[in-house]
Amino acid sequence: MQRNPLFVALGAVVLLTSGCTARVEDSRSADAFMQALASHCGQAFAGRVTVNEPASSVPDPFEGKPPVLHVAECTHGGQAVRLPLHVGDDHSRTWMFTRVAQGLRLRHYQWRADGSPDEVSDFGGLSLPSGSARRQAFAVDAPSIAMFRRIGLPASLENHWTVDVQPGQRFSYQLSRPDGRVFRVEFDLRRPVALPPPPWGLPAQAP
Repeated sequence: MQRNPLFVALGAVVLLTSGCTARVEDSRSADAFMQALASHCGQAFAGRVTVNEPASSVPDPFEGKPPVLHVAECTHGGQAVRLPLHVGDDHSRTWMFTRVAQGLRLRHYQWRADGSPDEVSDFGGLSLPSGSARRQAFAVDAPSIAMFRRIGLPASLENHWTVDVQPGQRFSYQLSRPDGRVFRVEFDLRRPVALPPPPWGLPAQAP
């Protein structure tokens, strides 16, 4: 059956327009998400682990140690937000969200108490399409997969992170994997707490 050239052309325009609209919406959502994070810059918040499955056979670093999230730094007009995560006397962890051309980048940094980088550090991924101003999901990227393989962490090759932020209400971070691993921690944004000490290190190339 011969196709009408006009219908073919119109269909191409519709597909092109739809793609452009989706990219614009993703860009707006990414900007709004970063603004929501940055709205709490300079404050710290107490949290709690709400899901940690399956149970681990090794000591859990979060057991009995309420975490504290510090929205420590917002740079370049909110294009990068650094959030150290403190667990008791452990100040090794920092999450970094950065606005990039593809959307958002999430990186996890970890240091030892002497300030040297941990073996497992500088990993994460880019945001997936169809994120919103309040929720963004991230899939593990190729450099992180290479690192996990190099140091022998095969379970982490399929890491997936979901981050929700409800300004003035709640911030949540979730790690999940197809094997059933789920770790979720939530922070109460309604009640700022005293600022924690500085983290043990800073990203080598913070934006």
